[in-house]
Amino acid sequence: MAGRGPQTFQKRQKEQQRKEKQEEKRAKRLQKKLEDRPPEPELELLSENSPADSTTE
Repeated sequence: MAGRGPQTFQKRQKEQQRKEKQEEKRAKRLQKKLEDRPPEPELELLSENSPADSTTE
């Protein structure tokens, strides 16, 4: 049973590296998804026709 210590530590390090790589991939996919998204036309229309501008007398 003397050989169990280092193997467990190596397994833990490997698992941490795997999780970090997954998180980096997830962040990269999210970033790409946000960059590829076209601007929403609804927000542009609302900013052009704001009700505050039409209430001035």
